[in-house]
Amino acid sequence: MTAAWTIEGAKARRGKALVLDGAGLSVAPGEVLGVVGPNGAGKTSLLRAGLGLMPLETGRALLGGRAIGGLNPIERARLVGYLPQERRLAWNLPALDVAALGAPDLPPGEALAVARERLTRVGMSHLAERGVLDMSGGERARVLLARLLATRAPLLVADEPVAGLDPDAQLLTLDLLRAQASAGAAVVVTLHDLGLAARACDRVLVLDHGRVAADGAPLEALSPTVLADVFRLDGALVETPAGLVVAARRTLSQREREGPTP
Repeated sequence: MTAAWTIEGAKARRGKALVLDGAGLSVAPGEVLGVVGPNGAGKTSLLRAGLGLMPLETGRALLGGRAIGGLNPIERARLVGYLPQERRLAWNLPALDVAALGAPDLPPGEALAVARERLTRVGMSHLAERGVLDMSGGERARVLLARLLATRAPLLVADEPVAGLDPDAQLLTLDLLRAQASAGAAVVVTLHDLGLAARACDRVLVLDHGRVAADGAPLEALSPTVLADVFRLDGALVETPAGLVVAARRTLSQREREGPTP
C-alpha cells in the first residue's frame, strides 16, 4: 500500500535557525499518526515543509507517492486537507460559508450541503448563520474543523486542533478525526497532551530539536525513557478504564532540588 504522505530526511531553517534536522514521517490510509514534542521541537515546521509551505534544504516530501513539488495547487488540494495552528480569519463570514470553503471542487449548492452536514458533526449547526468573528475561540475552532472535514481529502493534517478547547470538544475533535481514518483517510495530528495522543493515535512520532526521537505504538514511543529524555518527565503511560494517561512529574534540575540560594 502506498503511503498517503511521506517525508524523508527533512532539513530546514527559519532564518538562520535550524528547525528540522533530518526529520521525517510516513502515514498510511486508515492510520492516525500523532506528532508530539516540546515547544520548538519542529512539529509545525515538519508539517509545513512536508506540504510544500516551507522550503527544504535537503530531503523530500511525497503525497500519494508523488513529489509534492510536482503537484499544482488543485492536485494538492485534492490529496490533502490542512488545518493550520493559526485560527485567524479576516472576514466575518457565516460559519456555513467558511465550512463550504473546504469543498471548492463542488457546485455551490452541493458545497453548502456538505458544509452544513460537517457543521452538524462538530456540533455547530445551530450557529451556521453566525459570523465567525462573533464566535468564541472554541466555536471558531469547530467551524474550521468542519471546513477541514468538508475537503473529503484522503489525507487530513491538523496542527494543534484541540488547543483551547474544553475537554468534551477535545474528545469530539479526536473522535471525528478517528472516524475519518476508519473510513480510509490518513490522519496526522500534532498534540501537546501526551495522554490524548496515546489514546487517540495508532502511532506516535516524537520530535526533539528537529529530529525524530521515537516513532511507534504509544507505549513504545512514549516510554519512560522517552518521557525523561525528551520531555523531562519522571513517569509512564498508565492504562485506565478511559484509556492510556500519562502519570508523571517534572524531573527537577540540580538547582531546583537544592532550593533557593540563601
